Amino acid sequence: MKKKKRRKLTLRQIKEILRLKNKNLSNRQIAKACNISPTTVEKYVKRIEEASISYDDMKEKSEDEIMDKLFENKKPKNKKALPDMSYIHKQLKMKGVTLQLLWEEYKEGHPEGYSRTQFCYYYNRWRKKLKPTMRFNHKAGEKVFVDFSGDKPVITNPETGKKTAVELFVGTLGASSYTFAIAVANQKKENWIECHKKMFSFFDGVPEYVVPDNLKSGVTSPDYYDPQINALYSEMAEHYDVAILPARPIKPKDKAKVENAVLNIQRRILAKLRNRTFFDMKELNSAIKDALDEFNNRKMQQLDKSRYELFCEIDKPVLRKLPERPFEIFLWKKAKVGLDYHISVDGVHYSVPYTLINQIVEIRYNSRVVEIFYNNKKICSHTRSFKKGEFITSSIHMPHSHKDYIKWTPDKIRRWADSAGTNTSLFIDKILKTCAHKEHAYRMCLGVMSLSKKYEPERLEDACLIALFSKSYRYRTLKAILKNGMDKNMEAIIKHKEPSNIIVHDNIRGNAFYAGCDL
Repeated sequence: MKKKKRRKLTLRQIKEILRLKNKNLSNRQIAKACNISPTTVEKYVKRIEEASISYDDMKEKSEDEIMDKLFENKKPKNKKALPDMSYIHKQLKMKGVTLQLLWEEYKEGHPEGYSRTQFCYYYNRWRKKLKPTMRFNHKAGEKVFVDFSGDKPVITNPETGKKTAVELFVGTLGASSYTFAIAVANQKKENWIECHKKMFSFFDGVPEYVVPDNLKSGVTSPDYYDPQINALYSEMAEHYDVAILPARPIKPKDKAKVENAVLNIQRRILAKLRNRTFFDMKELNSAIKDALDEFNNRKMQQLDKSRYELFCEIDKPVLRKLPERPFEIFLWKKAKVGLDYHISVDGVHYSVPYTLINQIVEIRYNSRVVEIFYNNKKICSHTRSFKKGEFITSSIHMPHSHKDYIKWTPDKIRRWADSAGTNTSLFIDKILKTCAHKEHAYRMCLGVMSLSKKYEPERLEDACLIALFSKSYRYRTLKAILKNGMDKNMEAIIKHKEPSNIIVHDNIRGNAFYAGCDL
């Protein structure tokens, strides 16, 4: 007959035995109350007395500590050297380091030490006592986990007292748990990228992967197997030579590291600053930086080292160098090239080759430059301007017929107009003064010159006078007057109509147009 294996009592049962013994109950009474045998009660009471454990000790100490003390005389005395578990855990974060290698190194120093199986057993038992987020053996310099905090800091308007919640960005390195945090106005793409730039600068290096959650600032289309990264985020990753590896949907372990970091930041920073009032982002981020330094330099109980110390030992030596220049944020937009072979960015017009008229192009721009792409190929670039309505035109983009007006200056145009006649001179002067863009003004003046080659000087003079009376200082107006023969009946027009009532349009024909017609 098999001997029944005795089961150890739980800590709760042992506590109850001690509590009832303190009430001077007999072993038999305690056994009845706890539903165990009197022999078991007697055995545990004896062990508690030998170990000198009080009821208060049981409240304060962990179950492992209590059990070790109760049964220490039953444990065989072990003369073998225990491995340094903290050292093993730290070394496993190094690339290529395995438990097998560490055991071999341990045996070299302690030939009588534990076997490989016992070595792994003791390490895994120690590892289970760590916080869940510290158990993962993230490799040094491999991953940084990033996200925005759910709890938000607040900025107060000093004039109105209105409070505005802002975003708190958090990034933490997988191996050392070294953490970065900064407040920004919102979760827009530009701020998301700016946070990454400042984070890499804070680490003074770049890891292999960035692991974001699937927020829209970074991931256009979340997918378990093939997430779609937005263009700006992808461009930043290319600049820093880092891979974006979004956390998989419905896989909470993928982002456990950053969620724990966010929780720590909320407790150690936001909670600490809760009673302070901040009037601008600069003041808030200064306070966050001070609290963050304190947080990163606090010792972690399980490892007896601070995050900063671990960062210097583990992550910093293997992080890749920052590029020579920080990433510049470029915005993208699409536009259709107009008939004047220009595209518009924030009210400023930039030229492209005239052969792209009516084509859709992509525009990449920032505060310095505007670049135009067609079929994924860069066509041209311009220095960025912020003067609304300005036309920035390159001569190489013009058709040959349009390049002619570049040779003309306002003085040269006026000299030609003076030689053509008084009305023509006044009309040209009005074009140069009233047209908002000089390129368009020059182009219209060249048009007037071309009309002088087609029509007699007298007709051009009369047409210019009619246009002046109608206050329409455009080449199109002059062309319509001459084409429809309105200048041939100019005296009647001037005599019978007020100057402000003269209407000129392509579809309005003068008397000369109908001369000789049988109506």
